[in-house]
Amino acid sequence: MLHRRHFLGLAGTTAMAGLLPGLSFAQAWNPGKPVTVVVPYPAGGPTDSLARLVAQEIAGPLGQAVVVENVPGGAGAIGSRRVAQGPADGSVLIATTNQTHATNISLLPDGGGYHPVKDFAPIALLADLQHILVVKNDLPVQSMADLLALAKKQPGRINCGSTGQGSASHLTLELFKAKAGVDLTHVPYKGSAPLLNDLLGGHVDCSFATTPTVLAQVQAGKLRAIAVASPNRSPHLPNLPTVAEAGVKGVEADAWLGMFAPAAVPEAALARYRQLVLDVMKKDAVRETFLKQGMVVNVRDAKAFAAFLQDDIKRWAEVIKTANVKAE
Repeated sequence: MLHRRHFLGLAGTTAMAGLLPGLSFAQAWNPGKPVTVVVPYPAGGPTDSLARLVAQEIAGPLGQAVVVENVPGGAGAIGSRRVAQGPADGSVLIATTNQTHATNISLLPDGGGYHPVKDFAPIALLADLQHILVVKNDLPVQSMADLLALAKKQPGRINCGSTGQGSASHLTLELFKAKAGVDLTHVPYKGSAPLLNDLLGGHVDCSFATTPTVLAQVQAGKLRAIAVASPNRSPHLPNLPTVAEAGVKGVEADAWLGMFAPAAVPEAALARYRQLVLDVMKKDAVRETFLKQGMVVNVRDAKAFAAFLQDDIKRWAEVIKTANVKAE
């Protein structure tokens, strides 16, 4: 079932940009009709929130309505495939994540029916979701050293939950197991809500969970945070060490959120969207909103995003192959 969020931009003087002298072709470009931003996930999640905020901000400069359409299913592949096969006139964009554009190609049959590089043109990477290693309160673990000692003393005894087979939290766990040389038992859940319920209920020992999922429980003392699987400390939990600082190198596993257009979109349209989105991300109010929602602003322009994407695809392909991860 499709869910729609409408963000109406008032047509103003910006709609006449093409008639004004001194403006570049890219600045003058206008879609000429409402724009759809596809989110390949259900409404209400971080990607949806990001898309709605960006859509609202770019509607005015474009002089067009910007509609956010949720097309969930297939680990994000259904919505991604729709955009890849859809119109390439600049009227359809996608706001999505590392799942659809870095890991599905190695997890799903035929990559989900689209290619994350060949079928898309990057607009910008906007934000990260950091994975926090949390443990239930009654697990006799206060630090990374404690966790590693227990895991090595009793291999397979510690159960580690994820938001699903092949999910970012699962792949982070597999990366950690490989780098730390420990045996933890993976327990997949169908999303963050049931995982959190079982963490709080003591039915699963630990998890690499995103900041929005567990921040409130950590701050309330209902879960114990051990480390953050990121190259940088969490702005939400600044005293929490990174996994590397805690003694295990090479476990940088931020989930990312970014925007793309279909590959064949005209260059003028790409240039316009790229500039608009970068301008949006310079606004303090936007950055503060992302931070409040548990994200970490990490803007990369299209060129840097494209290079990063190639590396991210290769990195997770290796993890998936080594751990023999199969999607559900």
